[in-house]
Amino acid sequence: MPNEFNQQIIEEFRANEGRVGGYFEGARLLLLTTTGARSGRRHTTPLGYLPDGDRVLVIGSAGGAAQHPAWFHNVVANPRVQVETGVFTYDAHAVVLEGEERDRLFARAVEADPGWADYQAKTTRVLPVVALEEIPSGPPNINAASFGQALKLIHNTFRRELALIRKEITQSGPGLGAQLRVNCLTVCQGLHTHHTHEDQGMFPALAARHPELAPTMERLGEEHHTIAALIEELQQVISTADADPAAVLAEVDRLIAALESHLAYEEEQLIPILDA
Repeated sequence: MPNEFNQQIIEEFRANEGRVGGYFEGARLLLLTTTGARSGRRHTTPLGYLPDGDRVLVIGSAGGAAQHPAWFHNVVANPRVQVETGVFTYDAHAVVLEGEERDRLFARAVEADPGWADYQAKTTRVLPVVALEEIPSGPPNINAASFGQALKLIHNTFRRELALIRKEITQSGPGLGAQLRVNCLTVCQGLHTHHTHEDQGMFPALAARHPELAPTMERLGEEHHTIAALIEELQQVISTADADPAAVLAEVDRLIAALESHLAYEEEQLIPILDA
């Protein structure tokens, strides 16, 4: 894509918490910053991605062009990269997948979006699949000006992802594809991790400073248990070999309803205190 087009997407992405309009509206996008294989300069590229548990996957399609995209050559030469999600920015290690793993994950991508197969059909090269694995480096780097804004941004990430998953389920047809299962399991894992960090970090810290918040903290803790139970039920439905999309959708809707009530209450009660 022309550099001017990429730059427009990058600016819109950074200005809108990772959201863009036009052709890529509603898509899962990230910004990948690589180090030039020849120049040594930093280059940022917007890319679609696929969730994959603790990592994300990107595919070097280049629209089916004859040559690999420049960012792919960069990660081969310099695997340490930076990833921006619109909320988080983190360093990652880029791993070019090979053999059976590459083929299996590419097939999973094609099942979720046949457009990847169309790109492969346009070229004789094998479209590379690259895993971006976060390099742990302490507390998360959140693109927010305050603690309250950071909390809202994280919450909105879960809201958007669950809405996207709900849309994917309604469009999935009679079966539940492998990538859609992974999308569901990944957001479940993310919610569990987020609530665990709150239970072990933010909530005790706020309770110690603000004893008057005891009823609020008790309610939030109880709601975490309720949401954990809903997550477990969703995971059980997804894990069956013949998972019915209608049954999965019902569980997703239950989770969305309970989570939205919880997030709205948490924001109402805690953001004014976090930003005081």
